[in-house]
Amino acid sequence: MADQSSNLGYFNQTAAITYPDKTALIDLSRKPDRLVTHGELNRRMDAVAVMLNKLGMTAGDRLLLGMGNRFEFIEIFFGAMRAGIIPIPLNIKLGAETIEFIVKDSGCCGAVIEPDCHPQLVDVIERQNLETKIAVDPIPSGWHNYNDALLVAEQKTFSPKPVQSGQIAFLPYTSGSTGRPKGVLLTHEGMLWGIRTAQKYWPCKPTERTLVAGPLFHKNAMRVSIKPKLYAGASAVILPRFEPRVMLQALADYECTDTGGVPAMYRMMLAEEELLASLKFPKLECLEMGSAVVGAELLNAVERAFGADVEEAYGLTEGGGPLRSPLDGRVVPRGSCGVPAPEVEVKMVEEDGIENVSHGEFWVKSPAILAGYNNRPDLNKERLTDGWLHTGDIFRKDENGFYFFMGRIDDQFSCGGENIYPKEVELLLVQHPDIIDAVVMPITHDVKGLAPAALVTVRQGSNCTEDSIKAFTLEHGAAYAHPRRVFIIDVLPVGGTGKVDRPAAKKIIEDSIAAVRT
Repeated sequence: MADQSSNLGYFNQTAAITYPDKTALIDLSRKPDRLVTHGELNRRMDAVAVMLNKLGMTAGDRLLLGMGNRFEFIEIFFGAMRAGIIPIPLNIKLGAETIEFIVKDSGCCGAVIEPDCHPQLVDVIERQNLETKIAVDPIPSGWHNYNDALLVAEQKTFSPKPVQSGQIAFLPYTSGSTGRPKGVLLTHEGMLWGIRTAQKYWPCKPTERTLVAGPLFHKNAMRVSIKPKLYAGASAVILPRFEPRVMLQALADYECTDTGGVPAMYRMMLAEEELLASLKFPKLECLEMGSAVVGAELLNAVERAFGADVEEAYGLTEGGGPLRSPLDGRVVPRGSCGVPAPEVEVKMVEEDGIENVSHGEFWVKSPAILAGYNNRPDLNKERLTDGWLHTGDIFRKDENGFYFFMGRIDDQFSCGGENIYPKEVELLLVQHPDIIDAVVMPITHDVKGLAPAALVTVRQGSNCTEDSIKAFTLEHGAAYAHPRRVFIIDVLPVGGTGKVDRPAAKKIIEDSIAAVRT
């Protein structure tokens, strides 16, 4: 038995030995559904390691993983790590130029892809002349067939090399809200610490079953859903993409115990009132919600509809999930992401670098934070100080020690001398009974300098207007913070992770204002 204590790729091995015939993954990306047991998944992860070595890749090499939501993503991701190879989970919603930058910046020498997941992915990789090119159907000319290569590899045994302290496990790229993507170097020991401490303080039971509708390339799906379940011998249902009716039906049919998503996903499921009323969720215990504006009304509505608790989550690619529900059983107040997790240090720092006990930029220190940014010594200097990660997020803490996310430092702006966090205005907007989702951005104002403007999506059949929405915000919120312009659109622009694409939203607002003026 390989030593799983130091290699993240083997995090699930004990569960696979304990529950070899128990279902680990239910993949709904194909018909019929593909069920994978813990034992089979473990064997296939070893086969991935053998296959990559056989095709010329060795420990330390970097491997681009471009694939939609399917079980092969998981076995390749962790199987590569078993061989000491560093996978780069690709956001397949990115444009070709950005993907080309990631290929070059990461220094990857191989790729495993699903050609149909991105229309330009094959061309981008072929232009870079990578040494090892592997694909699932359809197979481009000159590429290795993943299934054929894996079948051959399954006939051989694999003996991993020991993992050294500080060794990089995988390399996700995060663009944050703006700018070119940043490679985040994450270690085996840090990621294993995160899995083990989560199981120590918030144990997952082998009977649990999660539903994954968000992209597997996003670290949130792995950290919150896949890793805890496979580590404990539990199971996960994988949806190829989010569709509200499909997700609702899967939650009921597979008797899932938990799932997660962004607020817009829950708002769309709530809109399926007839289907929702017809379904039962007998085992559903927890629904996680985060990455965007939430609002108390939405939380209450989701809890009523599903009969399960809702948890507001906060996490980041560079630092894991530093805030959790308190272990003493206290109820987390609405709008809060919880309290610092055990064995995690946090603090809030003002612009002048002085710590503030109640408000400021959120800093985190734990074994789970990144080892550094790939090829970015400037970012390492800017965002890492004596083991502390500067998150760029603004938080406040109440008198009971609960933390509340206020927004990004980069998003804050001054309107006539009043500081405005877009999230505060967005929270106000989604309290409107007809508004499904909202994003607020600053626009140029002749008197105030900058002022808030909003994009909103509304319920089908709604007769609300820009003026009625502005009147609502003036009645229920601060006058200085009300949006001076409101544009109702069908769908908010989102990135590959499901978060609102704020630069794209700003452009839509600016283009809409310009169109009115001309």
